[in-house]
Amino acid sequence: MCGIAGIVGGRIDEGLLGRMTDALHRRGPDDRGQYLDPAGGCGLGHRRLSIIDLAGGHQPLATADGRVQVVVNGEIYNFEALRAELEAKGHRFATRSDCEVVVHGWREWGEEVIERLEGMFALALWDAEQRVLLLARDRMGQKPLYFARLGDSRLVFGSEAKALFVHPEVSRRPSPRGLALYLTYECVPEGFALTEGLQKLLPGQYLCFAPEAGTMRVESYWRMRFASSPDVSRVQGASENDLINLLRERVLAAVKARLISDVPLGVLLSGGVDSSLVAAAMTQVGSERVQSFSIAFDDESFDESSHARRVAEHLGTDHHEDRLSPATMLDILPAVAEVMCEPIGDASIIPTYLLSRFTRQTVTVALGGDGGDELFLGYPTFAADRVARAMDAAVPLGVQGWLGRGALQAAGYLPVSRKNFSFDFKVKRFAQGLGFGAAERHQAWMGSFMPQELQDVLQPEVADEALGKSPYALIEDLHAGSDARDGLDEASLQYARLYLTGGVLVKVDRASMAHALEVRAPLLDREVVELATAVPSSLKLKGFTTKYLLKEAARPWLPEGIVDRPKKGFGVPIADWLRGPLKPLTRELLAPDRLRRAGWFRPEAVTALLNAHEAGTADHRKPLWTLLAFELWRDRHGVEAGA
Repeated sequence: MCGIAGIVGGRIDEGLLGRMTDALHRRGPDDRGQYLDPAGGCGLGHRRLSIIDLAGGHQPLATADGRVQVVVNGEIYNFEALRAELEAKGHRFATRSDCEVVVHGWREWGEEVIERLEGMFALALWDAEQRVLLLARDRMGQKPLYFARLGDSRLVFGSEAKALFVHPEVSRRPSPRGLALYLTYECVPEGFALTEGLQKLLPGQYLCFAPEAGTMRVESYWRMRFASSPDVSRVQGASENDLINLLRERVLAAVKARLISDVPLGVLLSGGVDSSLVAAAMTQVGSERVQSFSIAFDDESFDESSHARRVAEHLGTDHHEDRLSPATMLDILPAVAEVMCEPIGDASIIPTYLLSRFTRQTVTVALGGDGGDELFLGYPTFAADRVARAMDAAVPLGVQGWLGRGALQAAGYLPVSRKNFSFDFKVKRFAQGLGFGAAERHQAWMGSFMPQELQDVLQPEVADEALGKSPYALIEDLHAGSDARDGLDEASLQYARLYLTGGVLVKVDRASMAHALEVRAPLLDREVVELATAVPSSLKLKGFTTKYLLKEAARPWLPEGIVDRPKKGFGVPIADWLRGPLKPLTRELLAPDRLRRAGWFRPEAVTALLNAHEAGTADHRKPLWTLLAFELWRDRHGVEAGA
């Protein structure tokens, strides 16, 4: 795992390139490299975390004649097979690095090399003869890649926005549209950025930029497909038992591919089905005793450590456990703000940061269970969707909206609980989604702010610009280009692209890379994904049993009761912390005078949220943390004020 940065077009300022590269030093503390092509107008920078070929994998990597240069963030898991194929065609390799196949593959196959790569990666390749830059990102968007065009003939890029912020021509002013999307989705969805001028390459895309011609072309080489998934023909006619066995085989193969490493590795173990399945697979395909790592919480409604210990004991892993207390949280919050190059409205970045720091004390690479819930329909909202769709068949949306408002008013008389997935929390969340179409309803359940709430919390002039197009229009655009077979396929795609890629994977990348820990996700392996999308929804959500097929695949490998216990999620008791240890900081950063000077939010609306939450008359944990994360980010990164 590494960090990459670059400047293409015009005269290259070597010092500026160095500062952009060094802004990513946490991602790659082991080595630093740069390449300059003054004649072609290209500069590439690389910070390295050494995983494979510790001695010889220095980047940029190049062909023997120096014509093709590449910097890579991530891992290419099928590099050995690609290397053998290229060597058979006469290519000669200078290192054992997994990334050297990219430069030789470019010489052999051109742009098609990207389709041949299996892994998690963001890369930048420069061909000095053709004078063209290639940027590319892995299929599921596990590794980030930002870029900005500076006129027609120049482009800058980097693994994180902070690298681009070093460049004097890159704006730090938040975009009203980006802000509205952030507040809606609790993250900045892929394809957008929070600051003006920045863009992100989408998962499964590559970009070709020719600075002399001033041309840029973006192509998609892969997307999540359902009706046309490559595995549809294999799934059709297969028995449930056949599919369970096939899923196990693919998980085992994906885990085995991710055990290639020249440094110690382990597994992040929450005690949930996904991470436990990955840990179990590791014990079967690995040759050494597995190191497992988990976090404990003082609040029992959030704590899963006992389940993680049960799984570890059952599998025979060497288990390590750390505890997150409110005092620890306050200590690490400034450091968490530092790693958020865009704000993350998911408070679980705090335990993810702590778990990464704890894990890195023992290993350099860790496998995790990300992706299982989105691909196999594991969230409680998928079961809620079944109830809501039954209502759709009998009750018009307008009437549902009226019922939802009535239910919210009635739920206001319930005692407010700040426990994880409390009864009143679930009732209120379900009610606020009533009256929306099926796709928008999911976002109403999951997000911090609904569009009409943004109208209240944003300054009028900001709202006018931010809400010219509904933030929910993103969902409609996403579904318009899909081949989903039903509403649950659409929901799986929606969660994968607008929650997993834009939020969960960003959170894991930033928290782990802050400690130079590489996290690999076997459940996001292409063959696992393509099987998941080919399987009909009825085998993923069976009745009200979420993630049915994955649970059945995991059942024989795990202790009794783990597979069937209710989902908790990797949450933190942020509702209580906002009324306790976080209260002074929250009041300081969301103070009316401060908000008024910045010009983004209406101080009276934010203060009303704070007052109700602190008084215990409402649970505003989600909107308040989302606002607090934005202000932490704006404060730490010197972002320009608003109107």
